[in-house]
Amino acid sequence: MKISVQSMGLTPHAPLEEHIEKKLSKLENYYDKIVECKVYLKVENKSDKENKTAEILLAVPGDDIVVKKTSASFEESLDQCAEVAKKLLIKKKELA
Repeated sequence: MKISVQSMGLTPHAPLEEHIEKKLSKLENYYDKIVECKVYLKVENKSDKENKTAEILLAVPGDDIVVKKTSASFEESLDQCAEVAKKLLIKKKELA
């Protein structure tokens, strides 16, 4: 699975990129037909602390899976996205 990261208004540091790679590569354990994974990182222009948005787009046969979460850190947002994506992949595999 190819993982590409796009960030708007920031440069992801190495530990964040490693975290992305580690979290998302596990998704292949739940559904092995993932073609590619796109990650979008963005800082929302809000005044509150929870302004780090992570969006994961999983290209799979049929309908693509898109998950978007916002929290206080990118790692937290990514963890939430990965958890939801995992549940959706398991459901997709059961229906296939």
